[in-house]
Amino acid sequence: MPSASLLISQAFNGLALGMLLALVSSGLTIILGTLGVLNLAHGALFMAGAYAIFVVAGYTGSFLAGLAAGTVLMLVLGTLLERGLIRFFYDRPPEDQLLVTFGAGIIIVEAVRAIFGPQSQHVDVPSWGQGAVQLGFLIYPTYRLQLIGIVAVMLAVLYVILYRTSIGLVVRAGIEDSRMVGILGINVRRAFLLVFAIGVAAAGLSGMLYAPIVAVTPDLGETFLVQSFVVVVIGGLGSYPGAVLGGIIAGEIISVTSAFSPAYSGVMLYAVMALLLVLRPQGLFGSEGRV
Repeated sequence: MPSASLLISQAFNGLALGMLLALVSSGLTIILGTLGVLNLAHGALFMAGAYAIFVVAGYTGSFLAGLAAGTVLMLVLGTLLERGLIRFFYDRPPEDQLLVTFGAGIIIVEAVRAIFGPQSQHVDVPSWGQGAVQLGFLIYPTYRLQLIGIVAVMLAVLYVILYRTSIGLVVRAGIEDSRMVGILGINVRRAFLLVFAIGVAAAGLSGMLYAPIVAVTPDLGETFLVQSFVVVVIGGLGSYPGAVLGGIIAGEIISVTSAFSPAYSGVMLYAVMALLLVLRPQGLFGSEGRV
């Protein structure tokens, strides 16, 4: 039986992991909910973000500069992907979208492997995040606590951009009837481009924030891709609030279960997903049919 301090520590770890999963999954679910594209390249984009900050922060010596420049790079990458590939598959069958995004993910991973090699890379914890904080009888890493706050702010900003601005209204209207919106003089495709680029940036930013905690490798995004799909299923397809809550739930399940038996952490997550699919197939915040 794990001690109380270990359980509390794992609960904090679960919250940090859950917030990251929420940010990754939010990018996945807004692309799915607004564009109808299930992006299997999302894990590769998460990994690309980690390598972006590895390069920029290593060159400039500033973690914040790495975040800023890395986010711009991910927006550019998202724009290139959407303009050069994804936009040709909006009206294609779902299996075509799955295959093309899966192939794009493989290309990104192998390109990174060819440039940086298969060995792991290291990103230093920023100076303002080093050390530990005394939380009662628990000593916890400062950066992980800051990570929770940073991601919470990012999620709030993303929510405002997507659901409290005119661009969000245009995108949702375009989903229902893009021809009518086009007649009104609104460029729906440009709005779709912005949504896809924001979703890619959310994945990349998650990878940047996660990089100081783990070794950065070309295969870094595989686990997060699978877990993000589980989060989207738990929260509800296309639901942004569902992605946030689902990410926190998934993070806590993985971390708290690991305190008892690390081998069963993934099993428990999938068991919860399976149970939810039986009881509520549309997820916690999803609705029947396409969102």
